[in-house]
Parts: sequence; C-alpha cells; structure tokens
Amino acid sequence: MIEVSVVIPCLNEAATIAACVRSARAALETSQLAGEVIVADNGSGDDSRDCAAAAGARVIPVDRRGYGQALMAGIGAAQGNFLVMGDADGSYDFADVPRFVAPLRQGYELVQGCRLPGGGGTVMPGAMRALHRWVGNPALSWLARRMFGTPLTDIYCGLRGFTRAFYDRANLRCTGMEFATEMIIKAAHLRARTIEIPIVLRPDGRGGARSHLRTFRDGWRTLRLFLLCSPRWMFLGPGLLLILAGLTGSGLVFAGARIGRASLDVHTLLVSCLLFLVGTQTLSLAIFARTFAVVEGLKPAGRYVEYFYRLFNLEKALLAAALTGVVGLALVASVWWNWRAGGYGPLSYPHTLRIVIPGVTLMALAVQTIFGSFMVSMLGLDRK
Repeated sequence: MIEVSVVIPCLNEAATIAACVRSARAALETSQLAGEVIVADNGSGDDSRDCAAAAGARVIPVDRRGYGQALMAGIGAAQGNFLVMGDADGSYDFADVPRFVAPLRQGYELVQGCRLPGGGGTVMPGAMRALHRWVGNPALSWLARRMFGTPLTDIYCGLRGFTRAFYDRANLRCTGMEFATEMIIKAAHLRARTIEIPIVLRPDGRGGARSHLRTFRDGWRTLRLFLLCSPRWMFLGPGLLLILAGLTGSGLVFAGARIGRASLDVHTLLVSCLLFLVGTQTLSLAIFARTFAVVEGLKPAGRYVEYFYRLFNLEKALLAAALTGVVGLALVASVWWNWRAGGYGPLSYPHTLRIVIPGVTLMALAVQTIFGSFMVSMLGLDRK
C-alpha cells in the first residue's frame, strides 16, 4: 500500500528534475515511508521526461498546458492518501517530505511550507527576487489573511502536503498558476485543519534560465482570484457604502441641510439617487457572484447564503419589485396630475424634482429587481 505520493509538476526542467526525484525517493526510503514519486510533465521540449524516469519517477504526460493542469493530472494518477507537491526547479529540498507527512498523520489536512522569515522560514541569497520577498508575497499573503481568514504567512510556497480527502473536498478548478492559491482559499472556506512549517528556499538550479513565474501577470491573477472568490470585498462592501451614501445624501436634502453656505437641493438629490441605484446594482452583482461561486463549487454556501435562499424566491422578489414600481409611478403621476391641473404651465423645478427624482429612482430599482431576480433564479436552477 502506498501511503505518500510526491507529485512534481515539470516543464523543461532537465537540469534539475532528476536531482529532485532522487531527493524525494531518498527521503521516502530513509524514513521508511511507503511512497512513490510522480512527475507530471506538461509538454517539455527537452529531456525532462527521460531524466525523471531514469531517476525512478513515474512520468505522467500532460498535454494541456498549465501549472494546475499538470498537478491535477499528477494527483489524479497518485495512489497515496497523503500527497506532497513541490516544484521541479531545485529550489525546494524534497528531503523535507517526512516533515510534511508527520502533521498529516496527526490529522492535519493541509501542511503549508513557509519560506519567509516571518513564519520561521529561510530565503537563501539569490533564491527569491527582492520585489517578491519584500512586497508581492507579504502583501498578497496579508490580503489573503484579511479576506479569507487563512492563518498562513506564505501562501505562495509551492512545497506543501495535503490529504486526498481534503483535495477531493476542495474540488479545485483553476488550471493555471492560481491552482496553489485556490487551494489556500478553499482550505480557509472549508475550515480545513491547516498548519505551516518553516522550510529553506534555495536558488533554483536552472542556471539562469527564465523562470516560469511572471511577477505582474501572476500577481494580478492572484488578486483577481481573491476578488472572484470574495464577492463580499468586490461587490457587497462597495455596494452597501454606495447605498448608504445615496440614502444619507437624500435624507440631508429633504431635511433642508446646509454645508457652510451651500444649500443641498435637487442637484444633490439627483447625485444621491444615482449613487443609490449604482449601489443596488452592485449589491445584486454580489448576489450573482456568490450564487455562481456556490453552484460551480468555487465556494461553499455558508449559513448566510443558505438563510438568504430560505427567504428569497422569484415570486417574492417580483412582488416586492411590483410594489416598489407602483410607489415610484404614483410619485411621478402625482406631479403629472398637478401639472395637468395647472394647464401644463411652468413647473416649480425645486419642488417637483424632489418628487420626480425619487419616483424615477424607485421605478428604475423595480426594473433592476425584476431582471436581477430572474438572473439569480437562473443561476440557482438545479441541474446536472
């Protein structure tokens, strides 16, 4: 029975892959771990496959390009209940494999390596770009802790161990560099038992060959994934702030408030109602995004989402939209009725616009709610 599978994604790493495989095999044998080493080759144009096979790895060819694609294929072919993944460039010491297996045996589901000194790790001179070490990695790791509640110091570390059960439960979907980051996010969402252990990052053995990592492209892809996986930060928070600003501004206008020598009048009311409408639209996007994330397995539902859907259904939303639209139409109609009664003469805009602007806003909100409710219902349809 194989207990541990070491999975190494590979793309044109002929200079280092054999040493990585031998190091992993030696660690398994020395620690008397029943294991295997799998190299998921992502279409290398050099001798990576032959080097890996000669060193004792089981090579899995992966035609579709992508860091995540390679790891998914390698993990899918693995036989162990404990999996340890690490890069093939020689920067990680696979002699650490037993250190990752020990916490997994104790019941942890994800064991993350930490290269940064803040988490006890060590970065050897020349092993990490200064921009990555001091800016990118700490900033994005901090953001992940704030947005998702992960306890990890170094979310980018590619040397990590996890259980087969956790991997299956996480249902990872990203096929590119975001795969590793998605795993961290899913672990936080699923409240997986997670621990971080310090490791040493060494200079890679590529001999000056260009790294697969692209600083700004991959940094942006990480930030984009954060936002996609957290509608609360992307849509909900800004939407609520816009709604609050719109309601506050409108309330000040109707209260006859002044700021210094400036009187808040219909122009302020118009801007406030616009902010309110943009806020409600952004709030609906938060609902769309969260529904899509739950349906597609990107994020678990959570008790607040479940509570929302216990209250929400299409019929209730359409009824609320109809009532809102009727109120708005009544406000606009009242102005028209008075205008008609006066023989369609000149209007007192400071007075009539205080009624027309809220009325039109409520009518627009009703239309948004109708179409938005149908969209949410479509996203939440039961399907295979």
